[in-house]
Amino acid sequence: MKIISDTFLVSTNKRNELVDITGKVEKALAESGISEGSVIVYCPHTTAAITINENADPDVVHDILLTLSALIPQNRSGYRHSEGNSDAHVKSSILGCSQTVLISGGQMRLGTWQGIYFCEFDGPRKRTVIVQITGQ
Repeated sequence: MKIISDTFLVSTNKRNELVDITGKVEKALAESGISEGSVIVYCPHTTAAITINENADPDVVHDILLTLSALIPQNRSGYRHSEGNSDAHVKSSILGCSQTVLISGGQMRLGTWQGIYFCEFDGPRKRTVIVQITGQ
């Protein structure tokens, strides 16, 4: 069994943004030489997340961000964290900092409409994504 790690940067342009990183993860997988196993996509930031969702219709990304903003507003009364980004921490915790995808035949086993997204909630920033691929 092999374990391969890769790291890449994601630059975001907005405070709240979902960036499709599927292609970057696919590139890391192709370079790893692993054909059977799993890939973990991890975000080492407390105000960002990783999620898997539809990447065919950009309205889905819009709707996700709209809903998160409505449920977890930036300026909610009662927030105590002094940096003014409490909502970003909450969104990150709800979505989570990683996703695992199975690998078969050298390909990620994503569904037809699925893509992997880096979720920015406190941008714009330059962020790090770590990919760990395990298998043979």
